Amino acid sequence: MIVVVLLALALVSVPLTGGRLRLLGQLDLRGMWLVTSGFGIQYVVISVVPSIDHRIALGVHLLSYALAAAFFVLNRRVAWMWLIGVGGGLNLLAIAVNGGVMPASDCNVFADGEFANSRPVANPRLLPLGDVLAIPDGWPLANVFSVGDVMLVVGVTLLLHATCGRRATALAAAADELVVGPRTDAIVPGSQAAA
Repeated sequence: MIVVVLLALALVSVPLTGGRLRLLGQLDLRGMWLVTSGFGIQYVVISVVPSIDHRIALGVHLLSYALAAAFFVLNRRVAWMWLIGVGGGLNLLAIAVNGGVMPASDCNVFADGEFANSRPVANPRLLPLGDVLAIPDGWPLANVFSVGDVMLVVGVTLLLHATCGRRATALAAAADELVVGPRTDAIVPGSQAAA
């Protein structure tokens, strides 16, 4: 839930910093059906039918990440998509090595007998990549989240601001270039470097 709220705040931050949300319509993302299907599948397995057979739920959960991975590969040249992909990849890695479930710290409460995409795991592998960061109980939106989730939110925020013409777009582009090198083939609507 916290990731969804942070993504909504990232969207709201665009006009608050001088950006234009209408420029999102110029962003040419390929294979949108892949990522929307992936999110839809996760929503159904986690929220609609959480009591589904555990093996089926695990397979479907991993399938949702495979769909998202295909989306990232198709759109790898979009500004900041690399950071979003790394965040998703870290989450997938933690899930894959822990039997299809994101390992979580013990501070989260889970319903017995229902599939949860995140829960405490006996002898977790790569636990630092799991849902080990937390907003404490008693705070609004108390929940656990992962390093991959943080990278996803930061990447989406930077992509939104780079796409929507935020005043600091030049700074964001410079930071991206510093990390991955010159991106003459990056797709940024309204830029002359768009492929």
